[in-house]
Formats: sequence, C-alpha cells, structure tokens
Amino acid sequence: MISVPPGMRVYLASGHVDMRKGMQGLSALVQTDLGKDPFAGHLFVFRGRRGDLLKILAWDGQGFCLFSKRLERGRFVWPRAEGGVVSLTSAQLSMLLEGIDWRMPHRTWRPETVG
Repeated sequence: MISVPPGMRVYLASGHVDMRKGMQGLSALVQTDLGKDPFAGHLFVFRGRRGDLLKILAWDGQGFCLFSKRLERGRFVWPRAEGGVVSLTSAQLSMLLEGIDWRMPHRTWRPETVG
C-alpha cells in the first residue's frame, strides 16, 4: 500500500497508455501530454488498454520510482475522457488501488439515531 503524505497531489492520466513504457516514457508523457512537471514530487497514475494494470510514477528527489499493480479479476475504474488529467485525493487513490469505484462510493451503513 502506498501512503500519500499531506501536500502530495495525485494525478490520473485519463485514457489509456502503452504499458510497455518505463520511467522515461511515462515522465515524458507527464510533461508533454499532461502539461505537468514530473519532478514536482507528485504521483502520476496510468492505466493500460485492458484496464487490469496500472502504473504509478513518482519523483522522490533523487530519482523516479515506478509502482505497478495488476488486478486478478475486474478492472480499474477510469474516467471516460480520452485525454487530460484528473486530480484525486489520497482516499480516492486508495479506493482505486483496491478496485473500488472511487467516483461515487456508496456507504454500506448509515446511522439511524443520534447517540
């Protein structure tokens, strides 16, 4: 599990990316396609065409880190837009990594009385 420190932003690259890309290719996409600074210390999340694999690119001040996760069943929930970037909270990233629909999570329990 990745813990996101306060102040760190999470950007989701909408659309799909060629998952053969490594750190150099993904950081170039961050700069050219997303218009963001890959050296800013934020997390950039990419999804493959099939939807069961994602990669997270991060700059830690000394070099790039690349994390990946593949779901055994199901697909990661992704925005429908073919281009651009979506900003996520750390809670939404956690739901995304668990395979939960982070866009409209539903409460499973609601209190009925106070106290």
